[in-house]
Formats: sequence, C-alpha cells, structure tokens
Amino acid sequence: VAAIMSLLSATDIAHPAIEALFTIDEETGMTGALSLKGGLLDGKILLNLDTEEDNELTIGCAGGVDVTATGTYTQSAPTGGSAFRIAVKGLTGGHSGGDIHLGRGNANKIMNRVLLSLDNKYGIGIADINGGSLRNAIPRESVAVIATGNAAGVQEAVAALAAIIKEEYKVTDPNIAVTIEATDMPAQVMEAGFQHKLLRSIYTCPNGIYRMSPEIKGLVQSSNNVARVLVKDGAYSIQCLTRSSVDTEKKDLADAITSAFELMGATLSYGGSYPGWQPRPDAPIIKLMSDLYA
Repeated sequence: VAAIMSLLSATDIAHPAIEALFTIDEETGMTGALSLKGGLLDGKILLNLDTEEDNELTIGCAGGVDVTATGTYTQSAPTGGSAFRIAVKGLTGGHSGGDIHLGRGNANKIMNRVLLSLDNKYGIGIADINGGSLRNAIPRESVAVIATGNAAGVQEAVAALAAIIKEEYKVTDPNIAVTIEATDMPAQVMEAGFQHKLLRSIYTCPNGIYRMSPEIKGLVQSSNNVARVLVKDGAYSIQCLTRSSVDTEKKDLADAITSAFELMGATLSYGGSYPGWQPRPDAPIIKLMSDLYA
C-alpha cells in the first residue's frame, strides 16, 4: 500500500498508465478480492506487491478452500473401568501454507494415530477429541479423553508410542510430547461402529504436500492441512484447509478429502474458496521486472 501510494503521489517518476487496486479482509476470507467485479480494470499486467521479502518477485500463489466434514453420532455408556486424558503437545506448528513443506508434525494426525493403535489393541471408548486451532495453522496440540478396561496396557502402549513418535519428529518437533494421565470417567463414549469409521477416515485424509511444482524447484503446488478436529457430545467437525496454485488440482485434492469422510457418512461443506495463481516463469513481465529491480 505504501509503495503504491508513494508512486501515485510522486511527480518525478515516469510511468505509463497505472491502476491501483486495494482490497480488504485478506486474512478473514479474501472478501475484498472476491467482490472485485470483472471488467472494472483495464490493465493487462498485474504487479503483486504482497511479497514479504526483499530481492524477490511474487509470480504465483496457491488458492485455497476450507473443506469441512460434520455430522452426529450415537453415544453409549463406557464399559471400561478406567479413564485417561491423552495429550499431544509441544509441536512446532507454523503456517499451513508457508511451512507445510518442512515436514512438521500435525497434532491431529498424531493423536489419531495413537487412538487407532489403542483401539486396535484394547477396544477403547473415546469420549471426546479436541485438536488444532486456526484453519491456517499447523496444529500443535490435541487432547482426547478415553475409557478402557485395560489401564496398564493402555499406559504402556502410550509410553511406547510416545518414544517412537518423539524419535520420528526429533528434528522438526524437538519438544513434542505424548502424555497420558488418569481422569474422571466420562458419562458417555462414541458408539464403537462410528469410532471405527472416524479413526480410519481421519487416518485416510491427506495431510501435508500433495504435489510439488513440476516447473519451479522446491515449490509446493498443492497441499492440505487437517487443521481442526472437534468431536464431543454426539457431534463432530473436521476442518481442512486445502491449497493449490492450480485450481483443477485443488478440486482434485478436495475430492480426495471428501471421499475419505463421505465413507463415514459425513456431510461435507466448502467455504472461503479463492482461486490459485499458477506461476508462469517464462512470462515477459518477469524478465523485465527482474532486470529493472537489479
């Protein structure tokens, strides 16, 4: 904004005709940009001044869409004699766009891995799951409450998994911790059939890099972040933020996520969609701007 205003107000800088475009509400859903009507602008070349670094030009950007699975489920009284609170915490996190290529742990996926392993071994009952925070943040924490009839076995299994996961993520998430502590017995847990489908659907859901750019080395072209998992009191919501600079590939990835959750009977909704900007490294304006900048 400052650069554009400076240029418009200057009297000593030669330039051709310029149209200045300012939009609002980028972070809360691109509402300004999405309201821009076709035909308003005459210019054929866009200079995007949204870069955050010197010595670089922005030539593309991932589009995005929120893919959210929701539904309800039946509950039943817990059959186990012990209850535990399991927590995955201490992850590095980061931005689900700018940091998705770094291979950092996703607390929602790690928690699901722990719960599925426990369910396979001991048939646990899950009372609730609460993981992640913002849609565009790689989740750093997740908490679940379970009931079990094999307290010792569950505690041993969590300790063993915690050691494995800590070793796997020692470089990207050195402070990761998976803990278990006794808690009050919940009044109800998920019905076993729903629990079986839920854990496997989250396990199946793509997370992280989906495809790298075949044209630009090191650029993530498409990715997904399993951002939020909330399962409690007979209702669930699983929110993903899906990104791609290629709109057809964004739809393909959204379809993959949709398929994973439709198999468990979820209702899928799509919000906040905005188009991608596919890079064209060979565009003449890029050579011109690079030479001018230098």
